[in-house]
Amino acid sequence: MLRVLRAIVLYLVFMFLTVLVVAWAMPDAPVLLQLALFFGVPAWLVRRSTRRRAAPETAASPAAPAADAAPPGPQRDPETLEEFEEARAREPALRWIGGARADGKAPRPSAADARPASQAAAPWGSAGQPAKGGWVPPGGQVVVAGRTIGGMIYAGAPSGQAGRSRAWIDPALPAGASGRDKAGEDLPYWPAYAALPPRSRATYLDWLAGGRASADYDVGYMFLYFYGLERRFLCDDPAEDERHVIRAEVARLMALYPDSGSARRYLGEFLQLACCMMDDAGTTPPEVEGGWELPLALRFALGRRIAAGEPLDARWLLAWLKAHPEGSLRTPARRCAAEFDALFRILFDRRFPQGLQVRAPRKALSVTYRAASGEFDFEFAPKIAGRAVPDITGLHKPIEIAQEIAEEACEALDKFSRYLGRNPEGRGSLEAQALLPIELASAFPSDQLDALRDWVRGIVAGDGLVPVSALLTRLEGQVGPKLARRQLTDAADALARIGFGLAPDPRFALRAPRLDEPVVLFELPRPVARLEDVGEEFRSGLLQIALGCVVAQADGQVSPDEERALRAQLDEIAGLTEVERIMLKANLDWFLAVPPDMVQLRGRMKEVGTGQEENLRRAVVSVTHADGAVAAAEVAGVERIYRALGLDPAHVYSDLHAGGTPDEPVRVRDADPAPDAEAIPSARRSSGLDPERIAAIRADTARASAVLGQIFAAEPEAPEPSATDAPQALPGLDLRLTALLGDLIGSERWSEAAFSDLVQRHGLMPAGALEALNEWAWNCYDEALIEEYDGYEVSTTLIGRIKAELTGKGM
Repeated sequence: MLRVLRAIVLYLVFMFLTVLVVAWAMPDAPVLLQLALFFGVPAWLVRRSTRRRAAPETAASPAAPAADAAPPGPQRDPETLEEFEEARAREPALRWIGGARADGKAPRPSAADARPASQAAAPWGSAGQPAKGGWVPPGGQVVVAGRTIGGMIYAGAPSGQAGRSRAWIDPALPAGASGRDKAGEDLPYWPAYAALPPRSRATYLDWLAGGRASADYDVGYMFLYFYGLERRFLCDDPAEDERHVIRAEVARLMALYPDSGSARRYLGEFLQLACCMMDDAGTTPPEVEGGWELPLALRFALGRRIAAGEPLDARWLLAWLKAHPEGSLRTPARRCAAEFDALFRILFDRRFPQGLQVRAPRKALSVTYRAASGEFDFEFAPKIAGRAVPDITGLHKPIEIAQEIAEEACEALDKFSRYLGRNPEGRGSLEAQALLPIELASAFPSDQLDALRDWVRGIVAGDGLVPVSALLTRLEGQVGPKLARRQLTDAADALARIGFGLAPDPRFALRAPRLDEPVVLFELPRPVARLEDVGEEFRSGLLQIALGCVVAQADGQVSPDEERALRAQLDEIAGLTEVERIMLKANLDWFLAVPPDMVQLRGRMKEVGTGQEENLRRAVVSVTHADGAVAAAEVAGVERIYRALGLDPAHVYSDLHAGGTPDEPVRVRDADPAPDAEAIPSARRSSGLDPERIAAIRADTARASAVLGQIFAAEPEAPEPSATDAPQALPGLDLRLTALLGDLIGSERWSEAAFSDLVQRHGLMPAGALEALNEWAWNCYDEALIEEYDGYEVSTTLIGRIKAELTGKGM
């Protein structure tokens, strides 16, 4: 009661003094601040005064109980943290200090804690501290509660700063006969041995005595043990050999609990700090996980290397990128990790054969390590040969360079990654090997790929023709009853990577071959990574030879003269690259080897609307006008094309006249001089390329390619029933996107116009719907749902899974 009255009097006195000081020194301060000072400062002063008064009283009190004190009753172990603190307050020799200071911050190691090893907490039973206890070194033993426990723990009568730590084992505290709390039901977030109930103490001692090798115990017991290792390493300054032992023990503990995120984080951070303090950076980048900030071990190793003037190789730059918070790696880098790392090194060495030289920043590396126990902070500012290690966290240029190389590697691995996305078990298969970037051929050799190359070379040495089924069986091992367009695309890409081509390539062919038809294999001058990158001249030339073959085959056969004329026409096409010209020749061979069914073509023409028929006529005319003049033989050829396709030949002359650029007569034959007739104007000479005319021809060619693609295509597959009425949305999609998805999976391929119409019917925008559906598919299935290949293709591997999910939800 007397203490309470003293505190009240002191509070009133301090409040009066505070009011005077604030009124004199801070008259214009905000009212809320003044009130906070009026009430807060006196309370703080009273608390401080009470503590300082209690200290000498505790020191002066005798160890024995007072004469009038009641005889001690049976000792009851505290069951709550509050009871424990009260017990510690009554027993000054065992007083425990928690992990937070009075100001709310974690305490830093005192000078006593940072003393040399010779003055540090001595091992229990040593000459320096025979009674108080202390650190039990590696190889030592101690008996606690009837259990023999190995070293690397703090134990004995509590003494010093370490004696008040969480990890200190006080043998005087009661422990159960056997541990029955393996699940850690009574463990707080920050366990302290002195605060544990007896059964938890017994469980912890059983784990220690059992070799600390069982992961059946809650991870909190491991952390309690780790708190002691952490304190010993950072506060007691042990010998170098002992530090190596402690670091190895912590690494073992982290491996013992691989599924614990807390263990990976706290023990991983300690191991990084330990490696840096022991200057054990190594010659290879440390294996660390990225997070919100660059890991300390990598910062130290990179800074040390840069300070020494050593250039960075691909391994160091890639490790920097992977661990950097701003580093971004696409799906191929994660799905094809080994291939990505190898390709990154190749691209880096090609760009920086001598390594990447990085200028050392001025800022020195300095970090504050917060102990996992929450009991102290540790300041770390490393120096090498007396010089501070630079801090590389502010450097951005190396990360930008690494990001550029990573993007290039991901782009090269995109097809390989997509194949693995569709075929998760396909790694190592023949087709997967063939889709690897050319640069990785030596790094990932394949006997199957060499055998495929020899097989294709033998076919090319003949006439180059091979049945589609035989090619796909060679690549995929089997072929189904249905030929998917993606199968031909993957086959063309696979062959291109080993230096061969496939005609027709479904990405820009007028029609794809049927399963019972042959394809043409041909040799390329070199392996090609992106065979689909062709120019407008190639597409226009492909249309020309296609129309020419239709005309030549209108009578059911192609004469030698007609074939020579077609090949001569191909040779006259300008603006082609070497690869494109070879591809056109192969496509011409395929057109001649697989003649179109003229009856079927005419039947298809009847299904084409009037607008599409006009586009086709304009394309034929644009091809005729391609050389700037219309000869009489060309007019006859146009009439044959019109007849072959079922078009009215009466429109030939009007179409040719309307299709010319100048509004003037079309020259059919050279003029004969006649004295009484009006002079025919001379033909206009072109002074250069007309951009508007080129754009018009390209537009006509694109429209004609779309029409001919419909006419020449194989019989359309019957679409599967679509789920148009979706009573509820799929997880991650709203109702409109779910309904669109139900319609979309009804067919494997959609033209741009059909896809746009379908999306708009659902009240969505094509680009937004495409991005939303693909993002949803990546999140759910790790694969894109829709791919753009001269239209839109729906992943066949996902259609069945999505239909099953829709059916299961009654959609």
